[in-house]
Amino acid sequence: MSETQQHSTPAAAADEIDLGRLFGLLLDHKWLIIAVTVLFAVAGAAYALLATPIYQGDALVQVERRSSVSPLGDLSEVFGQEGESSTAAEVQILQSRLVLGQVVERIGLDTVVTPRQLPVIGGFFRRNGVERPDFRQGEPEIWAGESLQVGRFEAARKWRGLPLTLRVEGSERYSLWHDDERLGEGRVGSLADLAQGGIQLRIADWQAPEGAEFVLQKRSIPAATGNLKSRLTVAEVGGGRNSSTGMLRLTLNGTDREEIRTALDAVAETFLTQNVERQSAEAQQSLEFLREQAPELRAQLSQAEDELNSYRVEMDSVDLSSESQAAIEQFIALEQQLNELEFQEAELAQRFTPNHPAYQTLLRKKRQLQQERAELNERVNELPAAQQEVVRLTRDVEVTQAIYVNVLNKTQELEVARAGTVGNVRIIDDALVAGTPIEPRKPLIVIVATLLGGMLSVGFVLLRGLLRRGVESPEQLEEAGMPVYATVPLSEEQTKLAQRVKHRRDRKASSISGGLLAERAPTDSAVEALRGLRTSLHFAMMEAGNNRLMITGPSPNIGKSFISINLGVVCAQAGQRVLVVDADLRKGHVHHAFGEKAEGGLSDVLSGQSGPGALIRKTRIEGLDYVSRGKAPPNPSELLMNVRFSEFLEEVGATYDLVIIDTPPILAVTDAAIVGKQCDTSLMVARFQQNPVKEIQIASRRLQATGVDLKGIILNAMEQRASTYYGYGYYAYSYK
Repeated sequence: MSETQQHSTPAAAADEIDLGRLFGLLLDHKWLIIAVTVLFAVAGAAYALLATPIYQGDALVQVERRSSVSPLGDLSEVFGQEGESSTAAEVQILQSRLVLGQVVERIGLDTVVTPRQLPVIGGFFRRNGVERPDFRQGEPEIWAGESLQVGRFEAARKWRGLPLTLRVEGSERYSLWHDDERLGEGRVGSLADLAQGGIQLRIADWQAPEGAEFVLQKRSIPAATGNLKSRLTVAEVGGGRNSSTGMLRLTLNGTDREEIRTALDAVAETFLTQNVERQSAEAQQSLEFLREQAPELRAQLSQAEDELNSYRVEMDSVDLSSESQAAIEQFIALEQQLNELEFQEAELAQRFTPNHPAYQTLLRKKRQLQQERAELNERVNELPAAQQEVVRLTRDVEVTQAIYVNVLNKTQELEVARAGTVGNVRIIDDALVAGTPIEPRKPLIVIVATLLGGMLSVGFVLLRGLLRRGVESPEQLEEAGMPVYATVPLSEEQTKLAQRVKHRRDRKASSISGGLLAERAPTDSAVEALRGLRTSLHFAMMEAGNNRLMITGPSPNIGKSFISINLGVVCAQAGQRVLVVDADLRKGHVHHAFGEKAEGGLSDVLSGQSGPGALIRKTRIEGLDYVSRGKAPPNPSELLMNVRFSEFLEEVGATYDLVIIDTPPILAVTDAAIVGKQCDTSLMVARFQQNPVKEIQIASRRLQATGVDLKGIILNAMEQRASTYYGYGYYAYSYK
């Protein structure tokens, strides 16, 4: 037999304990990390395959510069750049209910037809052309090649937004349901009045077997418009911070490629039509304004001509001097300009307040012309009376006639402009939908899912390792001032002997020994460690006042009974007469290792029902006997404090070379302290990575507080793990 021991120096351990231990934890749980990572990767791949693909289409429109229609000429001097189209405003118009609402009504986006599908995988089957198998005939789900076309669907307010189930009843017949209420039935191609006239439905065509179901929903126009708006994006293409290209990119997402293309084309065409109508409406508004002015000007012209003719008849004709004629021509020019400014002011008043810079410019120009007209009137007033009157009358006729003719000309121009209105919007690119979906991004999803699984599994391992700070090396205990008598490796053979037992009061089952490891596998490394413990005990007990050995621990399920029983076996094999006493009167299970029952044991001795000799049981191991715990009493601590227990120990101590007493955990009950007072040698079992050093120290102090001298620690179930190798070093036992 050869023994190999590897350990790190204390200085190195102090420097590398954290990183080394964490790295070792990852190595110890590498298969868990790999399994979780692969599981997440498979889940990500499954999601990427089963998720409904999202497609994207786009179209391009151009908004050109334009000037506002004016009834009396170009107002660019007055408006400056106000006549140019605002791209930001056109973007808002494109996303407005004015445009999108018309699109919804135009292509029927308020009607939603959803096929009934198999959960999770139904959409995947339909997209990949999986047709209905024979064993699913008559079932409601829809498979590849099955569809429904709605010709007309009208619903009263009561039924809007509610899911209605259309069920194929047979050849060209269907029924309509809401929950479990039958609303009526109809035939393909015919308009049916359902739900007492609240629903009108005409199915144009279908490709579906009997029993198939579709869910119909008539959404309200605002709801359908909002859905379309949420999927539509409008952004300007190119241009800088202070410049605008007027090129607008329309982008629409959705699950149906044909619906995306149709909707995008409808949005662009509706925007174009709305733009033409908007500009035509401006021309119509200006035209109506001129038509209102024409009759008034015609009446004013007739009245002025009549007054001039009457005055000439009365005065027997009056000839105009050259000065008077010049004044009249100046009056005509001034009045024409003032009249045009009045028309412009009327239009500006509908768009701006008097404080607007354009409005102020117009008012200044108007005041200047009025001042020139006043100066001209003063010059006319210097003429003879007859000339003055003729000048005024002639002025009224000429000015009114010039304005009237100008209005008629503008009216004809606007009629021509309105008839030829084309708007300032052009559709550059019709809708185009990409053949590949933009979502889900399958490679990215798989990569992210794999990384997420790896991070979660690594995080879980590290977090659990940080929270579970159980003792991992003998050095930890020795640094805390507690000598380690033995480190017992975890035995794979012992796990085969372990049995799961659940007591009535326990929340979960505990593992107990169902056999003797020292008998089953005498060359096991754990048994060899117990032989080393036997040697250490031989020298430790030479100075003891009695031959009693108490074995306890800080907590349950750490292997106290396993140590007690198998230590007894190896001691008996060395030629000693050994008695193992199960002093755990509550949950002791030493009897299970020998395949017997608990009745007839220590509790019967302590209660006076039987004598010690009658309850000692022989085993198949020569020199090894044991006493079971007996029937579980209601007062274990009181029985152990009874004088009968001392008498029992005295009697068996004189008969056997070694008495090993297995006791309950010291931190759970006081039984171990009571037993320890009568044993000169006491050992505590601590389990690898289960009992923290602090917990062991507390248990040791509790024993010392009751006068029990703890000899040392047995570190049980030691494993050759990377975390202990890199952190503290580990001990390995092997036979070669």
